[in-house]
Amino acid sequence: MATRDPLPFDPILRAAEIWDERIGPARTMAAVTSVMRVQQILLSAVDGALRPHGLTFARYEALVLLTFSRVGRLPMRVMGERLQLHPTSVTNIVDRLQADGLVRRIPHPTDRRATLVEITQAGSALQEDATKSVTEIDFGLSGLSPEQEAQLTELLAKVRRAAGDFD
Repeated sequence: MATRDPLPFDPILRAAEIWDERIGPARTMAAVTSVMRVQQILLSAVDGALRPHGLTFARYEALVLLTFSRVGRLPMRVMGERLQLHPTSVTNIVDRLQADGLVRRIPHPTDRRATLVEITQAGSALQEDATKSVTEIDFGLSGLSPEQEAQLTELLAKVRRAAGDFD
């Protein structure tokens, strides 16, 4: 996904060498800087794949979450928990999806305080098309074997667990 010629050296490795000389051990700095750079690469790839569908990654994730539910609908509170987003962010995502006819809000049948978000046929169709686009590019993750992808997921889960994402 490079839009420029690659550098003849790894700038993160070079920075780590200088960090080691001037500051101290660079392992953590190099790891974090690498993760941040890979995040930029992945976001650029995924955004590029979703743009023709009129979706952001957050909106795409919400549609996928709704298709994963047994009945195609979830309470907004549950969406926020599963997407790990603040309620205001979920409201903004749902507002945009609803304006595009991809979801609809419906009253919760047993809890008058809660609102359900239900994916529409148009939302399901768009989610399927968008999924084809992001899976065709492997979500922008290239250069790893399937085993390495699993190892990366496992390693990052340790960081997420330590940060309190899950028990």
